[in-house]
Amino acid sequence: MSEGGRDEEGGPEGEVARGAGFAVAPGTVKRPGVLVAMPFDRALLARFKESFPTARWRRKLRRWFVPGTTAEQRADAWIAREISALDAYGDDKGRDAYAFEPLESRYLEAAPEALVVRTPYSRTVVDTLRTIPFAAWAPEIRAWRVPWRSYEALKEVWGAIEEAAAANEPEARRARREAARDPAAAAERRRRRHPVPRADPPPLGAAVETASAGVVVFEALDDAVVEDTAALAHYPAITVPGPLVWAWWRMPTFAELAETVPAAAADAPGRGWWPATRAGLEERRRRLRETARAQETRARKDTRGKASATVQVGADRGDS
Repeated sequence: MSEGGRDEEGGPEGEVARGAGFAVAPGTVKRPGVLVAMPFDRALLARFKESFPTARWRRKLRRWFVPGTTAEQRADAWIAREISALDAYGDDKGRDAYAFEPLESRYLEAAPEALVVRTPYSRTVVDTLRTIPFAAWAPEIRAWRVPWRSYEALKEVWGAIEEAAAANEPEARRARREAARDPAAAAERRRRRHPVPRADPPPLGAAVETASAGVVVFEALDDAVVEDTAALAHYPAITVPGPLVWAWWRMPTFAELAETVPAAAADAPGRGWWPATRAGLEERRRRLRETARAQETRARKDTRGKASATVQVGADRGDS
């Protein structure tokens, strides 16, 4: 605690955030009251002064001080009304934006009180929706509710949500399982290559995410444009126009995964690669751990097998 009753982050001692840029801190025994922080807005300030005519500006603390033993309760009630009004205004703006440019999708329902997002389970969808302000899972309807005031934020990431949802439809999952049994598809996966836009290739040496291989590290790029249409058929997620080239990849290490800062969502899935998301990184860690455990199990079995063979050889020599 520094001089003047301010904590290490610069706010008054005991300050509590109330949301939307508002915060309150208690006064002192000698000077009962409450310190109020708020966003700067002329109309908001005018309403504050009208409600608290005895409030005074504390220049050093950059807070308004409202005197009185009931000041905190009165300030909290006023802040709650202002936040409610801000929410209502934001909801109205969101409804207007939707009316002007609506999102049309089988995964989205425009309810009067909020937008309802209902998709097949997808970790990408969950992680993306968690980045949207005020979005919340509603277990009673088994869907996400996104308030109208967050419509613009939802619209920015809707492409990634819709693509991930479509990829997790039962038909799409079934198609992937059938493709996994396709010898040609399996042979293509073993090549450890991936088509990428020649004009927008992934960074080399960094962990990035792909639709077909998950999180990988690209090590090299070909110069020649891919002409093999049969091979490209194994990468249906790539929809960007323009020439494609082969990029050659390897599995990342645990250290490389730890150094990677996860992206909030897939920014451009149509190009075939994007900065690795938290869900993609977690999935790759899980698979690497499974591979490591399988290798350890095989190594132990090999060691036991060799030990048994050695014992048997010794026994045979003893018999002779």
